[in-house]
Amino acid sequence: MERIQYPDPQCVRRNWVDLNGTWDFAIPGAPAGTKNGNQGNNAMESTPETLQAAASMAFPEFDRTIEVPYSYTFPKSGVDEPQYHPVVWYRRSFDLDMRPGKRYLLNFEAVDYACDVWLNGRHVGSHQGGHTPFRFDVTPYAAKENELVVKVVDFNRTDQPLGKQAWKDGNFACWYTRTIGIWQSVWLEETGDVHLTDFTMTPHANQARLDVDASLNVNVDAELDYNVTFEGKPVTHGTVSFTNARARFSVEIRNYDPSPEPHPWTPSTPDLYDIDFTVRSGGETTDEVSSYFGLRDVTSDGKMIFLNDQKYYMKLLLNQGYYPGGGLTGTADEFRADIEKMKAMGFNGNRIHQKLESNRMLYLCDKLGFIVWAEMPSAYEFGPELIANVERELPAYLRKHVNHPSVFAYVLMNESWGVFDIAHSEQERTFVNSLYYQAKAFDPSRLVIGNDGYEQTRTDIATIHDYNADADELLETYQGRRDEVLAGAPSPMGGRRVFCQGYEQQRVPVMVTEYGGVAYEPGGHTEDSWGYGERITDPDKVVDQIAALTRAVMDIDYCVGFCYTQTSDVEQEVNGLLDHDHEYKFDPKRIREVLLSKHTYGYVQV
Repeated sequence: MERIQYPDPQCVRRNWVDLNGTWDFAIPGAPAGTKNGNQGNNAMESTPETLQAAASMAFPEFDRTIEVPYSYTFPKSGVDEPQYHPVVWYRRSFDLDMRPGKRYLLNFEAVDYACDVWLNGRHVGSHQGGHTPFRFDVTPYAAKENELVVKVVDFNRTDQPLGKQAWKDGNFACWYTRTIGIWQSVWLEETGDVHLTDFTMTPHANQARLDVDASLNVNVDAELDYNVTFEGKPVTHGTVSFTNARARFSVEIRNYDPSPEPHPWTPSTPDLYDIDFTVRSGGETTDEVSSYFGLRDVTSDGKMIFLNDQKYYMKLLLNQGYYPGGGLTGTADEFRADIEKMKAMGFNGNRIHQKLESNRMLYLCDKLGFIVWAEMPSAYEFGPELIANVERELPAYLRKHVNHPSVFAYVLMNESWGVFDIAHSEQERTFVNSLYYQAKAFDPSRLVIGNDGYEQTRTDIATIHDYNADADELLETYQGRRDEVLAGAPSPMGGRRVFCQGYEQQRVPVMVTEYGGVAYEPGGHTEDSWGYGERITDPDKVVDQIAALTRAVMDIDYCVGFCYTQTSDVEQEVNGLLDHDHEYKFDPKRIREVLLSKHTYGYVQV
């Protein structure tokens, strides 16, 4: 089986059941068989009374079907329903060939927002958080014939992480159709009584070393065998013991084919090592997991960013990850096509904006060689509930990305969304700093951006958003003025300071992480579309504008990378280099020529 076929290519187990596909579906209180859409709210709006009623609701009548993992608000779900409903139910049956001494783990990659799960009429667990993966050990509840029921509650509150989901009745500006329910993969996997629950792999490319931290589900006498190969050839293997259900060890990664030097991971040479883990307890094999890693180091000296000790200029695209007919849910083929198109245009990475992307997309970025900036979806109303909701999802957000070599940076907040008074609120600054330090404590091997775009506190990169459409003015604003820029509010778009007062003296590299956003509709301007700057109707002139802005950013003497807005058009927003169907709007060779005209030292995108 190819890794891409498994819902989590970094943690592949041999025996598993794919639970995507057709499920029974119910929307309590909604008439069946109406047209698709999501404008407006029905009577079940968010109140303490309706929330309590939803929590105590018995299983409803399942009068529809839905295609999982698509939100019912998008056409690929197969559901026709024009209203937004905050409570939905799922049900499906499946057979399971249960074996003695085995355990069965039920995995959900993402369910928006809160859910309860029953198997064969028994409640197996609850989860809150719309973007992060979770699992339940359902062994005590499983049988040969099974009925799985999931209830989802999502009131789209502004104090929960929403990302780019509109919280008003309809879409507005750059906020889009709501996602509710199961929107990433569901699967069940078989393992043993003693099995891995988690493992972290931290590469040290310059030392040809991999650090591994693995955890068991129970504290028993057990050993972990590991076997590392590269392109099918043996590299190293060994055995370590678990202590207090944890095994921590380092592995030297050398190759003798014939050079002893390791194979580093870069976007132009995305070499991956395979690593297989085997858990043994009581003289028996109790778990087997197949994974992989890449050897690479991402570091900074305060001015430049380095990949494996070579200075590296990041040329990223803002990727909102909305797909035709599926919303936030894409397929492996769609992921691959997008990466190939972005690379063909000369970009070496993407900032996955305001969502946690599929395991399969992250794997393809690893395999094809494409940088990822992983971004935490924003909430929008600061207070105790926002703090609790963000911190609930933060550890799982970090765990999801930690083993991917393509992930270079974590973005924790964006443009002060949810901390709108951060420039004047010590409370909000403390919260953002706490997220930064938690991320650094969990994973010191990556760059962390506390609040991307402006009003930054603790950060590893000074990031600037500037949608000035005049290329000459853009360059004049920044060129040769590093200290003045970082101490001030250079962007005419928002007029906000780059740093909160007292944080501008940090010695960090500078990147322009949002710019451009040139709006263009191939079929002509429509009244309800949204985008940056004046509308240009000639596609050649649009490319000229993109080229001028990009060259201006690349000419800024202290800027070490950029992120152009954006990959594709999304609903009413038409800033994409690709259209709504993710096809080219412009000649990719022209875009590529601009991107490769400068900063091609180090690893060159090919």
